[in-house]
Amino acid sequence: MTDDDISQINPKPLSGSEARPAGPSGSARVPGPVTAPGGPAPVADPGEPGGSAAPGEDADDPASHRDEAPTRGASGRSGRMGALPVVCLIAAILIAVDQVTKLWAVAALSGRARIPIIGDLLGLVLVRNPGAAFSLATGQTWIFSLVALVVVVVVVRASRGLGSRAWTITLGLVLGGAIGNLIDRIVRAPGFLHGHVVDFIDYGGQFVGNVADIAIVGAAGVIMVLSVLGVNLDGTRTGEDDDHHGADSAQGAVVATEGGGETRRSRRARRRDESGAVS
Repeated sequence: MTDDDISQINPKPLSGSEARPAGPSGSARVPGPVTAPGGPAPVADPGEPGGSAAPGEDADDPASHRDEAPTRGASGRSGRMGALPVVCLIAAILIAVDQVTKLWAVAALSGRARIPIIGDLLGLVLVRNPGAAFSLATGQTWIFSLVALVVVVVVVRASRGLGSRAWTITLGLVLGGAIGNLIDRIVRAPGFLHGHVVDFIDYGGQFVGNVADIAIVGAAGVIMVLSVLGVNLDGTRTGEDDDHHGADSAQGAVVATEGGGETRRSRRARRRDESGAVS
């Protein structure tokens, strides 16, 4: 028998699902389902209408889709730039006003006696202050310079999580006032971190201050009011989180008892037991 005879005896090769190996018993396997053009049919999503839930899970159970809630994106509070630019803007305006008025005071009030504005209650007089606000604690300039640096760092860090307009304005005033007087202590005589702050607003002969001092003292008063009212930096009030937690717990209890007192946990456990018994 030649090779040509063998090729004539061999059957035509099978194609597609017909070309399947024989089973263990020697019989040919039943051809499997032919895949439709375009790939296999999509599997229904359990979360969509008509889809089947995974074993042990309830498709209508809100707890099963808890992780599917959308996260806070760039438009949410955590994704926004925050209140820091507003704080810096308020501080920049205050610094500009403070420095311009100090330059005016040095030029207009040097060598002059006190100029009354409201009699003895309010006047203008040039004083170079080596101490804190309103000429308090003189002789400790370097300490107040370091304190001002610390205040600037703390305010900038706190401003990243602000959610309250009142706190935003207040911290802007604190930042501007601290930097305004810090500039004097850095650039004015007698030297770096020891410079004397220019004060020119006389309050009845008791103390003399400037625009930065007014902002700092005013912001301190607002901070005390906000603390008494329980307004937090993020805009919430003290005790508000506890109220929300209690409301969420009550809502969860109502949802958990739906279906005649059967909780979601017991319903899922019962279904797992039933599926195990059937299998």
